Amino acid sequence: MEQKDADVTASGFFAKNPVLKIKEFLSFLSIRFGLIFALNMQITIIYYWVYHITSDKLALGFVGLAEVIPAVGCSLFAGHFVDLNEKRKMVLFCITGYTLLAVCLFTLTTSFSLDRLGVDKTLYFIYFFVFCGGIIRSFMGPSVFSLFGLIVPRKHFANATSWGSMAWQTGSMLGPLAAGLAIALDGIIAGMFSVFVILLLLFIPILSISTKPILKIEKEPILKSLSQGIRFVIKTPALLGAQMLDMFSVLFGGAVALLPVYQKEILHVDEVGFGLLRSAPGVGALLTLGILAFLPLKTYPGRKLFIAVTGFALCIIGFGLSTNFILSFAFLLLSGMFDAVSVVVRSTILQLVTPDHMRGRVASVNTIFVSSSNELGDFESGVMAHWLGTVRAVVTGGCITLGVIAITFFSAPQLRRFGFDDEEDVKKE
Repeated sequence: MEQKDADVTASGFFAKNPVLKIKEFLSFLSIRFGLIFALNMQITIIYYWVYHITSDKLALGFVGLAEVIPAVGCSLFAGHFVDLNEKRKMVLFCITGYTLLAVCLFTLTTSFSLDRLGVDKTLYFIYFFVFCGGIIRSFMGPSVFSLFGLIVPRKHFANATSWGSMAWQTGSMLGPLAAGLAIALDGIIAGMFSVFVILLLLFIPILSISTKPILKIEKEPILKSLSQGIRFVIKTPALLGAQMLDMFSVLFGGAVALLPVYQKEILHVDEVGFGLLRSAPGVGALLTLGILAFLPLKTYPGRKLFIAVTGFALCIIGFGLSTNFILSFAFLLLSGMFDAVSVVVRSTILQLVTPDHMRGRVASVNTIFVSSSNELGDFESGVMAHWLGTVRAVVTGGCITLGVIAITFFSAPQLRRFGFDDEEDVKKE
């Protein structure tokens, strides 16, 4: 904690990025990067694996549904539980759970397992393990969010959020690319084993972080505790508007779940091409976050959020219509660049307006929004592709996203006017 309160006197790069002088924050970045790298690598392999053993677009949608049900269903209880427990221990438990799941999925990929179980039972086990991963995710989000607030001084939240997002996006970019390379070189089994090894290495940085104080000590009725996070988000217009905008935009504008279809039936590229497409949004996001490290967002973040989400929707429409690999890669790259801006704005709003003793519960509500948009969006994409066809599904989703943006722009004036220096005003609204 002494490092947390120390004043950074370095000049130049470190003067603009003081959080990089905090050793525990560097360990936190390692965990954030390694975890998202491993999980993105894992889910990319799962999507590829499921589609190539079933050739069923709807099966891809069920992978997303299998994760979103527990991630949303357990989130409120998870936030309550995280607020009552030590945060580093919670993150450690989650990493342990993910490591055990990685062992199970690796075992399932072996030829011995497939020969014994057959395709149908293998598919059911995949859904089951993804479901278990959703349960762990419901605890992981609030735990990481709460630990962040105990490591980083409040005055450096915006800077730390940019670096945290950069670590997350770097993992999002490299994980799918590593999955594609692993599949091309050694197959699914090698990829799943690599995920296990990476998760195992994450025990090193998490154990280097000291235990943190529990800020919510008093007991209260569980239903009252669970509802407080929801009430806080509803009563904070800028936060609610940002979350709703993200949820519906990604819900209807996501196309990642359909990439195996584009790879095989529309763009006709190999496994490496699939990995490149899957990692393209992460590449774009990483480029943007690198720029933001030197040119941080300081003015009119609310307005820039709307511009960024609009750009994201237009890129999704362009990707849906494209039949050229390079053009498709470019559209996904740009979508990641626009999404990175919205991630930084939304994450900083969330950190600034949330009281320390409510971080777990508010983060659990955020997990509901994020899971609803990402995994439920994967399910929505699979269903729409099954009914309308792949291209029509992606383009229609992008157009719906533009409609959502327009509605939110006129119905959430507090979000349009939001500034990073106005968090105290936001709390009073």
